[in-house]
Amino acid sequence: MRRGLSPTQRTIRALRNQGTICDIAEKFNAFVGPHGVRQDLFGFIDAVALAPDCIKAIQCCAGSGHAEHKRKILANENAPEWLKSGGKIEIWSWSKRKARRGGKLELWMPRIEEITHEMFFEEEG
Repeated sequence: MRRGLSPTQRTIRALRNQGTICDIAEKFNAFVGPHGVRQDLFGFIDAVALAPDCIKAIQCCAGSGHAEHKRKILANENAPEWLKSGGKIEIWSWSKRKARRGGKLELWMPRIEEITHEMFFEEEG
């Protein structure tokens, strides 16, 4: 069985193709549970990218998991601190989309959403 790239690997590849310095920030912890788990940096970061104007924390997921990952970030106590320190937070959710309307060719494309400080207050109210 052939498996494709993970959303994190797709994100890293896309960022590097843009010339961005980036790396994976999550780690595998073999000592949690019977089979181990992946743990995100600060509980919400899969990848870190050094953009020209800031540092970005990126949460990567499949297209179907976008809303769940957004809730995860907005519930995380470290995420607002990341924003206060001048960093940005983005969710990159990957799905296959048609390259051209009416065409058959499908390409993996990310939906990129920036998480802003204001979103944390919207969730509270």
